[in-house]
Amino acid sequence: MRSRTPDAPGEDPLSAELATAVVGARRRAARDGDRQADTAHLLHTLLEADPAARQAFEGGPAQVARLLGYLVQRTIGYGLRWSGTIEDSGALPSLGGSPVPGWSPAAAGAMREAHARARSRGAAQVEGTDLLAALVRDSRCRAVEVLRRAGVDPVALGERLDAAARCECG
Repeated sequence: MRSRTPDAPGEDPLSAELATAVVGARRRAARDGDRQADTAHLLHTLLEADPAARQAFEGGPAQVARLLGYLVQRTIGYGLRWSGTIEDSGALPSLGGSPVPGWSPAAAGAMREAHARARSRGAAQVEGTDLLAALVRDSRCRAVEVLRRAGVDPVALGERLDAAARCECG
C-alpha cells in the first residue's frame, strides 16, 4: 500500500507502516509537549508500527522490548533534559530551526536520507527500514543515544540494514 503523509520531508510515497510511524511521531511529540517530532519520536513509533524494522535487531524481541522500555521511560521523564530544546545533531546545516515545520533538523534530515536510500534501492516507496538505516547514520541524534543506552550497536545495525538492502537489489 502506498501512502503520502502531509508535511513529511521528501517526495517518494511512504509504505503504510512508515506513514503510520510518521503520523504517530507527530502525535507522540504533541502528547509529550514537544514542539517538534525528533528522531527518538520517529524511532519509537517506527518500532511500534513496522515489523520489518523490529526484525532488523540482532537481539530479537528481547532487544526490541528493552529499546521500547527506554523509549517509554523517555516519554515519562527520561528525556526531560531534552524538553524545550531543538534536536540538532550537527549532521545538517541549521539556521536556528528546522527546515521542515514540526520536525527537528535531525528528524527532517533522517526522513530525507530515508527517501534517498529508497531511491538508491530503486524502490517505489520508502520503507521503515530505510528510515531506521537513516537514523543510525546520524551518530549524534537522540535515536542513536537511545539505541546505545539500550545496548544496540548502531554501526552494526546500519551494516545489517545495508547488507539486507544489497540482497534485495540483486
